[in-house]
Amino acid sequence: MTAPGHAPKNRTGIIQLNFPVYIRFMNDQAPYSSSGVYPLIRLFASLGLMTVGTVGMYVGIVGLKPIAAEFGISRGVGSLPYALFMLGYGVGNIAHGRIADRYGTMVPALIGSIMLPVGLILSAQADNLWQFFAAIALLAGMLGSSAVFTPVIADISHWFTGRRGLAVAFVLSGSYFAGAIWPPILQYLIDTDGWRSALVTVGYICLATMIPLSALLYRKPAHLLEAKGGERESRFKRPLGLAPNTLQCTICLAGIGCCVGMSMPQVHIVAYASDLGFSAQRGAEMLSLMLGCGIISRLTSGWISDRIGGMRTLLLGGGLQGVVLAAFLAADSMTALYVVSACFGLSQGGIVPSYAIIVRTFFPAGEAGWRIGTTLFFTILGMAFGGWLAGFLYDLTGSYTVSFINALAFNVMNFAIVAFLLTRARHLGVATR
Repeated sequence: MTAPGHAPKNRTGIIQLNFPVYIRFMNDQAPYSSSGVYPLIRLFASLGLMTVGTVGMYVGIVGLKPIAAEFGISRGVGSLPYALFMLGYGVGNIAHGRIADRYGTMVPALIGSIMLPVGLILSAQADNLWQFFAAIALLAGMLGSSAVFTPVIADISHWFTGRRGLAVAFVLSGSYFAGAIWPPILQYLIDTDGWRSALVTVGYICLATMIPLSALLYRKPAHLLEAKGGERESRFKRPLGLAPNTLQCTICLAGIGCCVGMSMPQVHIVAYASDLGFSAQRGAEMLSLMLGCGIISRLTSGWISDRIGGMRTLLLGGGLQGVVLAAFLAADSMTALYVVSACFGLSQGGIVPSYAIIVRTFFPAGEAGWRIGTTLFFTILGMAFGGWLAGFLYDLTGSYTVSFINALAFNVMNFAIVAFLLTRARHLGVATR
């Protein structure tokens, strides 16, 4: 019999380590304190992973026209690389969230640090459209980028409790840092050497930066370990007077609504600007400005959510997003597009972090990984479906006008669902923060 705490040896005396046992061993050896400088190191490592690891979603946006031209496909089909990447990204969030709940955040982060570069490099070698789709959706999306999204968000919510909203928003700002940084870089690389060379270059950058950042996420917070196996708290048994999974489904439906609306400008702004007679580089700058302003919005919304709760913050962001979506219909000059793009970033940056805060408010900490992953899967599904639907409506009508109206309608659906949940909370006297 092997003594507790010792790994078994084979006949040669070499230690054999079962992978799950090894991961548990690593976690058991780590100090669990959430105090000191380590949480800040973890915060900035998580921000770095989010910034580098979400580059894949911008490949389909910036490369929409050149990729569609090379494979000889329409604008609607040309939107599929982004849509399929986001679909794989969403499914991977649930799976990696469960892995993080069980083994800690470092394991999925290391998986993503390898699979994202592999997916980008292989997609650049694709001889046909289906090979490109498979590399982008399965490798870069499902196994790659998703591994440094939900696990990292759920993880940081355990390390910062007093300023949870601000910490989650700070880390999630990485996806907007990525949006501010990567589109101009990708556009420059595509214009200089073509989209295939651009993806290979970005793949190697990801490989060189993500592995060391992932290695910093080796600890687990003590309170999460202590909570395992405990009785479910009474406040989590029927949140808002609903069965937990009913509330989960309602939140997911709201996520689809807001992100179909959000996807229209984010996915199609480069193509929309070029259709109006401006260069693709100007469109990439508008996207960069949009997502750069989203950083300000995201951090501000995190600060707000610590004071009024994630649900009220979500209602505020959804309402502002709807107003700016309507403003896009009247913007046709370069100056107007720059201004409205900035306003859109300022309006919707806090929406996605609000979902993570809502889940942490109404569900137990030990379920954070898979529940946040499931919620974010539906927001990502909304982005994927909305991005494709906007392209389809463009092909159908020859204009983006109907696409913007469709985005606004889905945004109204989101607003109505969140207003319903807040009304229910007020009626039941349930705290929402």
